[in-house]
Amino acid sequence: MNFQLTDWIVLIVTLLAVMLYGIYKSRTSKNLEGYFLSNRQMPWWVILLSIMGTQASAVTFLTAPGQAYTDGMRFVQYYFGLPLAMIVVCVTFVPLFHKLKLFTAYEFLEKRFDIKTRSLTSFLFLLSRGLSTGISIFAPSLVLSSMLGWDIYITNIVTGGLLIIYTVTGGARAVAYTQQLQFIIIYAAMFIAGYYAISSLPDGMGITDALHIAGKSGKLNVITTGMTEKGFDWNDRYNIWSGVIGGFFLALSYFGTDQSQVGRYLTAKDTRESRLGLLMNGLVKVPLQFLILLIGCFLFAYYAYFQAPAFFNKTQERVVLMSEYREAYVAKGISFEQLQQEKKELAVALTNARKTNNEAVVAMTRMELKDVEVRSKAIRDEMKALIKKADPNADTNDTNYIFLRFVGDALPVGLVGLIIAVIFLAAWGSIAAAINSLASCTMIDFHQKFSSKTLTEAEEYRWSKIYTLAWGVFCVVIAFFAYNLGNSLIEAVNILGSWFYGTILGIFLVAFYLKKVQGNAVFTAAIISEVIVIGIYFLKIISFLWLNVIGAVAVVLLSLLIQTLTGRKQA
Repeated sequence: MNFQLTDWIVLIVTLLAVMLYGIYKSRTSKNLEGYFLSNRQMPWWVILLSIMGTQASAVTFLTAPGQAYTDGMRFVQYYFGLPLAMIVVCVTFVPLFHKLKLFTAYEFLEKRFDIKTRSLTSFLFLLSRGLSTGISIFAPSLVLSSMLGWDIYITNIVTGGLLIIYTVTGGARAVAYTQQLQFIIIYAAMFIAGYYAISSLPDGMGITDALHIAGKSGKLNVITTGMTEKGFDWNDRYNIWSGVIGGFFLALSYFGTDQSQVGRYLTAKDTRESRLGLLMNGLVKVPLQFLILLIGCFLFAYYAYFQAPAFFNKTQERVVLMSEYREAYVAKGISFEQLQQEKKELAVALTNARKTNNEAVVAMTRMELKDVEVRSKAIRDEMKALIKKADPNADTNDTNYIFLRFVGDALPVGLVGLIIAVIFLAAWGSIAAAINSLASCTMIDFHQKFSSKTLTEAEEYRWSKIYTLAWGVFCVVIAFFAYNLGNSLIEAVNILGSWFYGTILGIFLVAFYLKKVQGNAVFTAAIISEVIVIGIYFLKIISFLWLNVIGAVAVVLLSLLIQTLTGRKQA
């Protein structure tokens, strides 16, 4: 990456400004309510930006454009169930949580069921959020590694260390107030990058030409049905049905039961402020995610007119170029470059044919472009095979590097530093909120509940910081194992969440709506359901979004069955 002194200045100044702002805003009472819930004084617009900042991790901005570049826009369907989920959360979850003055969502489960059900659910949250936060730490580490040429393990330690200091120091108030500033900078910078991709196209070509190229290459597949000649494909990850139904269950669990989000709206002044923040999130999240993915389509169009790299991960490329497979890799690279030149000529010809309404040439050029895409993919696959031979542990999925490569190769000095700062800001916002929620659950659901010693407010405050530090270290360790996941990072995080979200949601649904079911039944049902979900995933029976539905429905049905069969009521 071509990183100049100006970029360093922009990067450092932006990060320092946000950190100092967070420290300035973090002044609050030094007790659990102050550290974890900011004394419950946040207005709705801070809640909104905090919620969105927690969702929009560095993974979103680093890999979502790459996801669209390789697989098209269909990932946006993943969010289609979110607006409806926001309504249900506002009607059912928010008023109850506020009424009970909870620190964590799982305290309610002890009141409704028993201590073991509360502990199991909190444990499932801690496990899922701890693992996914480790993956989120890996995203900015990836940037540092690519930018400086450092070993990825060193960058994990550096990035994680900064995050730990930032989170331990500030608590929930620093997280919430810095997220609003981060949100504004992040989206402004991303849209500037998208604008630059379009404005860099050859003279006479603009956004409509870019959209046409992307569309005819299958990248504007916003709505897909999942239907094939053999019927509905249950393993199709993103379609309208998995998005609306599976996405609804996932969003309902994420916003209704995941402490990293519940903790954000529990900081509100009252129920009205929480509801406003959540409902506004439901309105703006899908359009914003659409625009982020659209940037990936613009990058695809940009690389139709300019030379696209055969492989976007420069670090991994350097390994194969120093191996015995260098000559074969270089030869394949030359063939790929020739195809890219052919692709550029076809893209220009297609644009000109459209402007002259020459439909015959348009139709023929589209077919030729598709053929070039197929041949290019074949060569890329062969080059990836050579990379794997040179380094059996190599990550040959370069989706995570597409946007980063564009930033380094195409953007002007200064803007590169701002984009890199954006990735770090997104990481800080989401990971800080996650670590804060992990510490709050550990302190409230386990330490306070199972410790025989009564703590003073000062001791509780100190232990909260210790748990924040401990979870930060845990997440850094998990980041060490996130290198070769085989998916884009944004997919990996969502897959991991889907292992647990359905089961957790099912427990809460039973608590809210099935008053006759007692703790023993739901506890047993939850364990069985979690085993079923994990088994289905590894057997590759169905795509991951449906796991959220299966987990929730399984807990509900099994709870009813077990309660009926046992007939015992909890004492």
